[in-house]
Amino acid sequence: MDPVTHDRAPEPLTEYAHRLTGRLRAFDRRHPLLWDLHFTAFWVTAALIDHLGGGWRNNAHQLDVPGWLLLTLSLGLSVPLLSRRTHPGAALAATLPFALVNAWTGAALQAALLQLVLVYHLALRRPLRNLWWATALVMTPVLVSVARHGEGTWDQQIGSQLMSVAVAALIGATVRTRRDHTEALEDRARRLESERDQQARLATAAERARIAREMHDIIGHNLSVITGLADGGRYAAAKSPERAAQALDAIATTSRQALTELRRLLDVLREEENEEAKEPADLTPQPGLTDLDQLLDGVRAAGLPVQLTVDGTPTLPPGRQLTVYRVVQEALTNTLKHAGPHTTAAIDLSYREKAAVTVTITDTGTAPPRSPDTRAAGRGLPGMRERTALYGGTLEAGPRPHPEQGWRVRLHLPEDIPQ
Repeated sequence: MDPVTHDRAPEPLTEYAHRLTGRLRAFDRRHPLLWDLHFTAFWVTAALIDHLGGGWRNNAHQLDVPGWLLLTLSLGLSVPLLSRRTHPGAALAATLPFALVNAWTGAALQAALLQLVLVYHLALRRPLRNLWWATALVMTPVLVSVARHGEGTWDQQIGSQLMSVAVAALIGATVRTRRDHTEALEDRARRLESERDQQARLATAAERARIAREMHDIIGHNLSVITGLADGGRYAAAKSPERAAQALDAIATTSRQALTELRRLLDVLREEENEEAKEPADLTPQPGLTDLDQLLDGVRAAGLPVQLTVDGTPTLPPGRQLTVYRVVQEALTNTLKHAGPHTTAAIDLSYREKAAVTVTITDTGTAPPRSPDTRAAGRGLPGMRERTALYGGTLEAGPRPHPEQGWRVRLHLPEDIPQ
């Protein structure tokens, strides 16, 4: 049985009306003058029909008004509608002399009701305080008509006109409120969309940085080890074929390890695609402190003697273990690249309570001094600092103090305080 849905498609007539209204508004925005001309021409034609057809006589107080004056009044009360949107106040003021003459002569042309259209646009486009003087302008001809011709009571004439002005102003204010509300919603939607796109860009940039950091740690370290093994194998080939064969075996092992880690990283990046294909990604855990021995064996095989000293019992969570591992890996990789021949390295690991740890990696390199600025040109030091900053730690990297020779990297991760 199909699930019941609460979303109802709009009625065909409603959808058609909404689409037609949208097209009319779009046309109005593109051609405002053309629309104003058509609108004004319609009401000018209606006013002239009222005059020429004699319909004005049904409401007139005096029937002997000259035809030229009726024509002038009809045009004077309808033509100002052309500027109803740009200058509604000025248009309303322009109709006042004609409305006064219309009331004084007793013609009572229906075109005088077009002043309510201007009141509507005044409420729609101008501050509402302007309605006070607009009401006074519209009511003045009514007072003149009642005073001169005296038909009907004052409260009937004035109350009826006041009600008409109030309705026109209320419709204009309502449309204005709805328009402002719609514009506010559209502006909010645009800002939310912009913020969403910005957050997506920031997330993408952070993810790219994380991927670049992981690939640098994986590929950079293994290639440095392979380079060291290849250099050692080349020197050993002429004197000790067995040592050369061992170097080649170590190169093959390191290469396979690098390929395995790289495939695992790419599998994680394709996790969504693998989910659609029902193929689970290889989610092998990231390296930790238990993998340090294997890391050091590879570095030693590449020709760099490394001594490890541990103080305390490791009680670090996986994220902190990965940070320690990657910092040690990057420091030893830089030693392989830059320290020169006959270099040794030492690692001091000091564990404290609540997952606090201090790691110091030193080497005795005899190569030309390396400045932190030179190191920062690559991804090594920035990557180590980013990992360290995730846990509020500190990272120091630079030459060892005189008279000692070589390079030192010191990592400190403070206590892990539960949130």
